[in-house]
Amino acid sequence: MVEAAAADAADLAERVARGAAKLFDVGIYVTIHARTLDELRTVTAGVKSAAASVLLDLQPATFRHQQGWVATLPVGVDPLRMRRILDTTALAAAFPLASADLAAPAPGTVAPPEGVLYGVNTTSNGVVIWNRWAQDNHNSVVLARSGAGKSYFVKLEVLRNLYQGTTVSVIDPEDEYAPLAEHVGGTVVQLGQPGVRSTRSTCADNRPDTLTRRGLTCDTLISVMLGATPPPAERAALDRALTATYNRAGINGAPATWTKPAPLLRDLAATLDADDDPAAGHLAARLTPWTIGNFASMFDGPTSTRPEGHLVVWSLRHVPDELRTVGTLLALDSIWAGIDTPPASARQRRRLVIVDEAWLLMRDGEGARFLFRMAKAARKRSAGLCVITQDASDVLSTDLGLAVVSNAATQVLMRQSTQSIDAVSEAFGLTAGESRLLLSAPRGEGLLVAGRSRIPFRSVGSAAEHKLAVTGIGEAE
Repeated sequence: MVEAAAADAADLAERVARGAAKLFDVGIYVTIHARTLDELRTVTAGVKSAAASVLLDLQPATFRHQQGWVATLPVGVDPLRMRRILDTTALAAAFPLASADLAAPAPGTVAPPEGVLYGVNTTSNGVVIWNRWAQDNHNSVVLARSGAGKSYFVKLEVLRNLYQGTTVSVIDPEDEYAPLAEHVGGTVVQLGQPGVRSTRSTCADNRPDTLTRRGLTCDTLISVMLGATPPPAERAALDRALTATYNRAGINGAPATWTKPAPLLRDLAATLDADDDPAAGHLAARLTPWTIGNFASMFDGPTSTRPEGHLVVWSLRHVPDELRTVGTLLALDSIWAGIDTPPASARQRRRLVIVDEAWLLMRDGEGARFLFRMAKAARKRSAGLCVITQDASDVLSTDLGLAVVSNAATQVLMRQSTQSIDAVSEAFGLTAGESRLLLSAPRGEGLLVAGRSRIPFRSVGSAAEHKLAVTGIGEAE
């Protein structure tokens, strides 16, 4: 033993002399918190076991508790003075905060299984389990270039949230989630197909301002249809026409009238035509493509599909490109109605809203504002918004897009293009190494950004989950 120690000392002296290592006077102190004495003993045993796994022998500061408490406060004072001389390598192995994994519960404690499996840490091979519902807000954003595996990752998260009883709604532009919905017994609303319409009824709930809310929603929808906010004169004419159209259908401020069939868009256009104001006639003419023209199929009748179930997928695959934004807004309005309606019971069920290819909605001012309002108000209603986009530059180049991103406590970045990496790095405060990681990340790998945590991970699924989550040949390979 003496010969081995002498050889180690000579090796350390040589490395110190060459500058390959340094010596540090180190004291490591740990304060353990618990609510009961039994819990304190359990946690203490777990912490000792964890320290022993890295060759650290912890001893309690018997009769010196005050000095030990002061030593672990962030004031830079060490009353215990229990120190050892460690070289650079030994100090790095003993440093308790140098971990590439997410913060875990204290050893010896059993945390409730509320998080979902995101994948495997590519640095430490540890398991990455994340609970969006325990964060400051329940929103998330997923940014990745096409083919990076973002849809695969989100489908796995949808499945694992369904396991825990979360109600999920998906805005699906490419009909990628339909097989998943059919497998779990969900509902698929194929907007754009003949006879499929979703013009929500007035009687969404019994709150006294429901009729006003519907009027404001119609105003937003018409602004998106026209591609811009109408001039003040046309907005005033629209407000008059909305009230008159509802009254003509027998719907007024009395909740008893809200069960009657809601008027259609062509009824609103007829009311505008009958108005003597020239602005009303001009607005009616601008709405012609949506009432009797090429775009009228989505609005020429009452709602034909009732979106209900634990998973509802709003497919926009059959909606023409010119109507994608309007279809997305109709779907989001229907989803928000279910979230915003006060629950019948005291406990509100968690709801997750997935908006795939959100850049379609973010490129429109009114649509972006609607998404921003949902991101701000979802937390108070036990809901979370997940925004997915492959066009990071479009989302990050607008104030509303940045606001939606900043209101997401969970941010997942997967492989980025060279054209957008600078904007992504600036928006998320990435280091040069993290930027290089995102430029070369293989399919399915990414970076979980949550507060100060930056965790590189690879999404993984079981064989059964993989079959449901695969969307193309590339992912299957």
